[in-house]
Amino acid sequence: MNRPLSSTLWIFLATAVLVLALLPFDAGISQRAQALPPAIVDFNRRITDFGTFGWMIYGSGAIVILAYMLRRVVTSDGLRDKSRTATRLSLYFLVTIGSASALVHLAKFLVGRARPEAFLDYGAHSLTPFASDWLFQSFPSGHSAAVGSFFGAFSMLVPRLRILFFLGALTIGITRVIVGAHYPSDVVAGLLIGLWTAMMVAFFFAWKGWLFRLDENGWPRPKREVRGDL
Repeated sequence: MNRPLSSTLWIFLATAVLVLALLPFDAGISQRAQALPPAIVDFNRRITDFGTFGWMIYGSGAIVILAYMLRRVVTSDGLRDKSRTATRLSLYFLVTIGSASALVHLAKFLVGRARPEAFLDYGAHSLTPFASDWLFQSFPSGHSAAVGSFFGAFSMLVPRLRILFFLGALTIGITRVIVGAHYPSDVVAGLLIGLWTAMMVAFFFAWKGWLFRLDENGWPRPKREVRGDL
């Protein structure tokens, strides 16, 4: 089995197992999290919006444009190499985060799970497929998918710091439960969608010879051997 397909299957299985394992506890965890001391809830409200797609997509898109324009006007080979690297790096983030956004919003529309805010009316497992109302867009968590793809991209680029990036993504994911926007299973699904997207785009970039190369096991690794060959 080729590496991208194998990775896809493993992440799909991990998502299914974790979501199914959390479903019976979603309501209890959600209500306990929202009942934490007000100071903790307020702090989580202040940091939770780090996980929005908007600033990530617009920011990486702007860098792509600026780096590409710089590459067109500079004459120094060193600067051209650096601008090419910056273009590809920002493009990697843009494609990763944009793809995760498209996938998670499609999933929200297809599933239509009611948010914790509507727990008293609909319970924790109510599904209303094809609903466009924000109230029925709990699964999967968009903020979690955003930080999953954002930190997932960093973890592919800097593998030695992978655990720190995973912890960063998990931290923002947990805030979504504490502020009452999502259930734990929503967060897990969002994080894994984001991570999967970062991995799949890395495979594509390795195939193109951009930023990554495939190692002896067929896994995308950052290219660092030759100056400017990213």
